[in-house]
Amino acid sequence: MKKILILNGPNLNLLGTREPAQYGYTTLADVEAFCKAHGTQIGYEVECFQSNWEGALLDKIHEYGRLYKAGEVLGVVINPGALTHTSIALHDAIKGVEPMPVIECHISNVHAREEFRHHSWVSPAAAGIVVGFGVDGYLVAMDGLVRKFVNSAATKKP
Repeated sequence: MKKILILNGPNLNLLGTREPAQYGYTTLADVEAFCKAHGTQIGYEVECFQSNWEGALLDKIHEYGRLYKAGEVLGVVINPGALTHTSIALHDAIKGVEPMPVIECHISNVHAREEFRHHSWVSPAAAGIVVGFGVDGYLVAMDGLVRKFVNSAATKKP
């Protein structure tokens, strides 16, 4: 069974307690549980990983790039947290593992928030972007990954 990685960046371990008016009361453990359950429903094994350290996220992207080349992985859903707006290294890591698809996901609508959140270094390297659907955005991103790279009419031969 192919795998999907759900990758979460800095401070997402605080979901459920950090700014609940912005992010809600769902914890990261809850998100991981419903992503794994959804993965089972759509036929994929889901691995979840969170780190507050940029290098650990880069290492995980590199690891999945190797697994993708071996045919073991469909792709990655990443919520880079604040690294979205600061990390050229994440951009370069995602570009470095092409053609593995990476979907950028944000719980809040970052474009409706502070100006500094409007720019993403990850977006230009991402295969798609999901913003503003709350924690359900992870499921939207997973479904988008499958629809775009497995079930899409554009990927099927006539």
